[in-house]
Amino acid sequence: MSEKTHDGGVAVSDRPSPDDGLTAAELAAKHGLSVSGARPGLAEYVRQLWGRRHFILAFSQAKLTAQYSEAKLGQLWQVATPLLNAFVYYLIFGLILKASRGMSHGTYIPFLVTGVFVFTFTQSSIMAGVRAISGNLGLVRALHFPRASLPVSFALQQLQQLLFSMVVLFAVAVGFGSYPSLSWLLIVPALVLQFLFNTGLALIVARMGAKTPDLAQLMPFILRTWMYASGVMFSLHTMLAGRPEWVIRALQVNPAAVYMDLMRFALIKDYGADKLPPHVWAIALFWAVVVFVGGFVYFWKAEERYGRG
Repeated sequence: MSEKTHDGGVAVSDRPSPDDGLTAAELAAKHGLSVSGARPGLAEYVRQLWGRRHFILAFSQAKLTAQYSEAKLGQLWQVATPLLNAFVYYLIFGLILKASRGMSHGTYIPFLVTGVFVFTFTQSSIMAGVRAISGNLGLVRALHFPRASLPVSFALQQLQQLLFSMVVLFAVAVGFGSYPSLSWLLIVPALVLQFLFNTGLALIVARMGAKTPDLAQLMPFILRTWMYASGVMFSLHTMLAGRPEWVIRALQVNPAAVYMDLMRFALIKDYGADKLPPHVWAIALFWAVVVFVGGFVYFWKAEERYGRG
């Protein structure tokens, strides 16, 4: 408070202010102030994220279009890249190392191509997720939106790329004698579960990558190790024959192997249920729900720290 003196000056009154004694938090609450960029509650965060669904879809489509915009073959590289990888793996593992033992030539090639396409879906989602925040700091700092929109949109981009490539995967399967059947309908739930799993992983590595950008340099080595342990190029059941049963089961229930097995079972005529681990759909659902929910909550807990520092 202040009041005028006889000579026209200003003197400070001894009367206390009604705000005296209040903490900063109490003072902010009294006047309806809130922290800029504060993390909303989980339910509110989900609501905000759903409200940005059109942005997420448009952003993923724009990234997909721009990915090969400078290449002469353009979007054809979405199919050519995994096919070339599959060809190289076939030369090394199929012809030289004879990793196809236990399978006919007509079964091994679609087996290999399916494995490469499905694992690439997970691999690309993780690599895109690890840079989702650190690679888009300008957008994060300039606009206010749920930061989970970025890793989710990158996972969605990879799903769209896989769907574009599925035409070639179908052609390979048909070319080697696996014609469309009712089992092909299982592709839909398998892809949905894998997409949820990939999105959860993208959210986890997005938070980790935002704090430690060098993770993007380490991640390819981790993913390569995971690929070799998941049976992309060979049948785990055949290659591990004679090993303790628990070793075989432990490798078969790792999520990358589970989703590849489900796709192979759906697509390939000679890839029977005997090659799947017990309760494979329950395992696939478990990985999808636990990793997606856990990854979402883990990412949300650091929402107010992204783009700062």
